[in-house]
Amino acid sequence: MISYIFFSFILIGAIFCAVRMSTNDFEHRIIPDVYLFPFLFAGLLITTFFPWPITTADAVIGGSMGYCLGLIVGFIFERFTKKQKYPPIGMGDIKLLGAGGIWLGTIGLSIAMIIACILSYIWAKKNSQKYVPFAPFFLTGGFLSLIIIQFLL
Repeated sequence: MISYIFFSFILIGAIFCAVRMSTNDFEHRIIPDVYLFPFLFAGLLITTFFPWPITTADAVIGGSMGYCLGLIVGFIFERFTKKQKYPPIGMGDIKLLGAGGIWLGTIGLSIAMIIACILSYIWAKKNSQKYVPFAPFFLTGGFLSLIIIQFLL
């Protein structure tokens, strides 16, 4: 009984952090660490101590993969787009990929990335935007990925 209360508090805190990260990235083009690190820590707690569709080992591998993938993509884009005012991918986005990998695991991270890229591309084309706030789309893709993992796989 008491574990369900802790689980609920951790999940509500994580949802609050996710909403704040999305709104901050959308409004100010920055993902504050004050929301990102509790979100990451909540993912570690939930995948380790509570029933979650992702195992702890897969969460750690997914977090490492997300962070490394973000670093590689960021390095490649930084190398070929030196003349732009803003970098194509920020460190907040890279850390968010690592935190998303902890919550979603390897399969969920890849599903969330595909959904997020499609949604952000559609939004950028519709609004004629060159720079896209990635956090709202990645968190939406992560939520849809959890649904897909839980019910379809």
